[in-house]
Amino acid sequence: MDEKILSARRSSADMDKQGGRLWNGELDYRALFEQTGDCVFIVNLDLNLVTLNPQAARLLGYSNGEYSAALAGDLFNLSDPSRRRIILENRLSVFEHVLRRKDGTLLQVELSSSLVHDVKGEPAYIQLIARDIGERKKNERLLKRNVRAQSIIGEVTAVLFRSSNIEGSMPEVLESLGYAVGVFSCVIFEARNSTLRIRHKWVDPAVPEFDAETVIMPFLDSLSKFPDRVFSVPDVPEKVSSTPKTSMLAIPIQGALGMWGFLGLFDKDDHLSWLPTSFDIVQTTANLLGAAIERMHYEETLRLSERRNRIIVDALPDLLIRVDRSGRIFDYNANPLHPLYMVAGAAVGKNLYELWDQEIAGKLLPRIPDETLFNLPRTVENFKLPGKEGVFEARLFPLSKLEALIIVRDITEQARLNQMKSDFVNWASHELRTPLTAAILMTELLRQKCTPEETEEYLGTLTNELNRQKNLINELLMAGRLENGSLRIEHVMLDLLPILKDSISAITPIAKKRNIRLAFEPTERACQVWGDVSALKQVFVNLLSNAVKFSPDGNVIEIEMEWQEDTVSVSVTDHGLGIPADAMPYLFDRFYRARNVSAAEIHGNGIGLFIVKSLLKELDGSISVDSKVNEGTTFTVILRSK
Repeated sequence: MDEKILSARRSSADMDKQGGRLWNGELDYRALFEQTGDCVFIVNLDLNLVTLNPQAARLLGYSNGEYSAALAGDLFNLSDPSRRRIILENRLSVFEHVLRRKDGTLLQVELSSSLVHDVKGEPAYIQLIARDIGERKKNERLLKRNVRAQSIIGEVTAVLFRSSNIEGSMPEVLESLGYAVGVFSCVIFEARNSTLRIRHKWVDPAVPEFDAETVIMPFLDSLSKFPDRVFSVPDVPEKVSSTPKTSMLAIPIQGALGMWGFLGLFDKDDHLSWLPTSFDIVQTTANLLGAAIERMHYEETLRLSERRNRIIVDALPDLLIRVDRSGRIFDYNANPLHPLYMVAGAAVGKNLYELWDQEIAGKLLPRIPDETLFNLPRTVENFKLPGKEGVFEARLFPLSKLEALIIVRDITEQARLNQMKSDFVNWASHELRTPLTAAILMTELLRQKCTPEETEEYLGTLTNELNRQKNLINELLMAGRLENGSLRIEHVMLDLLPILKDSISAITPIAKKRNIRLAFEPTERACQVWGDVSALKQVFVNLLSNAVKFSPDGNVIEIEMEWQEDTVSVSVTDHGLGIPADAMPYLFDRFYRARNVSAAEIHGNGIGLFIVKSLLKELDGSISVDSKVNEGTTFTVILRSK
C-alpha cells in the first residue's frame, strides 16, 4: 500500500487543534488496510499517530477497539530532527525503532516509512509498516557472544602453545574471557578437602569491592563433594556477597591428569542463565585454561630437572675429550652406545682435526690459537659429522691455559623433538585457525541482510565449524591423556554387537550424504569380549569414519566379524584410495598423513589412528591393516574373548 494506492480526501473538519490532519475513515482501499498481514500505522506530518490496523494493534497487545489516540501518547514522536527530515523528504525510509506494548514491555521493530499524498499531490500522511525484529536481534546477540567466546579459545590456545610466561598472561586471558561472556569477575580456584585456593583471578574495575573467596566459601563443601559437576547459584545471599544480586557459576576444569579445579564466573541478576546455550564453548575454554596451567607446572618441573641434569651431564658426559691448544687428544672416554664411540687407544695421540670435520673442529680450536684461546668456554651446537649418524653438541671448558675438556652430547632426539614441537605448533595453529576463520565469515554474512534460507545455511556452517574445532581440541586432549597414561579404561566382559551397531548408526548419516552403504549382517549369537564400551565405540567410529572419508561416492563399506578360539576379530573394508607401502610403518604415528591423502586434499588431522591403536593397546587388543593403492583398505581389530 503506497501513494499510488492510498489517497486521502481533505476537508476543514479534518484539522485538529494543532493544525494537523486527521484520518477521516474515507480513504480508498480501507479493507486492504485492515486485512493486510503487515502491521500498518498512519501518522500525520507531526509524526503523531492517527490510526492503525488490527494487526498493528495486536502487535502492541491491544484487542479490537481498545487502542485509541488517547493511549497513543508519544508512540512515534522521534526526537532526532534528522530522522524527521529524512521521513518527510524521502519517498521511502527504513529504520529501527522501539515501541511500547500495552504491558509496558519494549518491542524492537523495523519501520518502513512512505509518504501518502492527497488528490492535489501534497503530502497528507505518513504510512509506517512495522516488522518485529526482536528475534533477529536476539540471534545477533547470541552470535556475537559465541564469536567473542570463540575468540577466547584462540587466545587460550595461543597461551597454551606459544606463551613463555603463562603465569603473567593468565589475568589477561581471564579479563578477555570475562568481557566476552559478560561477567564482572572470573577466577580459577581449587576446592579440596574444605580448603579453598584461588590460583588466578580477574575483577572488573567497576566492582572493586567484590571478594570471590567470600562468595565461594559457603559452598565449598558441595564443590569438594561433587568436583566434576557444574555448580550454579542464581542468587547469592546479600549477607554472603558485598555485591548485591550476585550469581555464581563454577565449571569443572579438565586437565591432562583429570579434574583438578574450577573456573568461577560471577555476574549480577542471574545474567549467567545464557550459558546452557553456549556451554560447550565455555567448557572448552575452561579445559584449555587448565591445560595451560598444567603446562606451566610441567615446564617449571622440567626447568628444575634440566638444571639438575645439566650438572650431571657436565660431570659425567657421554663423550669426554681432553685436548691441548693444537688439538692433540690426551684422553678419549665414551659410552659404548654413543655414536662417536671408539677405543681410547685408537684416538689418543691423534689430532681432533683428523677425527672431525675441519670446519667443526676449527670452531672449537682455531688453527692459529691466541693467548685468549682457553680463557672462556666455547660451544658448537647442532652439527653433524661425515660418516656418523646423529646430531651433536660440543662444549669446550678450559682446564688451564694449555688444556681444555670437550664434552660431546648426542642431541639427535632433542633435535627431533624440537622439530616435532615446531611442526605441531604450526599444524595446530592452522587447524584451529581454519574453522575460526570460517565461523567469523559466517558471522559477518549473518550481519548482512539475508534471506531465511541463507540465514539457516550460514548458521549451519557456523555450527559445523565450531563443532569441528571442539572435536579437534577433544582429540588433542585424548591423545595427551593416552600418552601420559591418565586415561582410565575398564576391562569388563561385554557384548560387542550393540557397540558395533551404535558405531554404525553414528556414521550412517554421514555416509548417506555421499550415498555410501554400510554393509553389516549381525548374527543372533552374542559376542562376548573383554573391553570398555566408550573406548571400543571410539575405535570403531574412527575406523568407520575413515572408511567413509576415503571412499568414493556411491560405494560400499563391509563390516565383518569372525570368531576364533580365544579372540574375536572385526574387519572394516573400504574400496577407496588405499595406503602406499612406504606409509605403512608410520600409519599409526601422531599427526601422520599419507602423501596420497594430502594430494587428494581430504580433510583430517592424523590423530584418529593413533588414538585407535593406543586404545586397543590399553585393552590388550591389536589392529592390522591390508591395503592396495586405488583398490581399498581393510583394518582388522582383534579383541580377547577369554
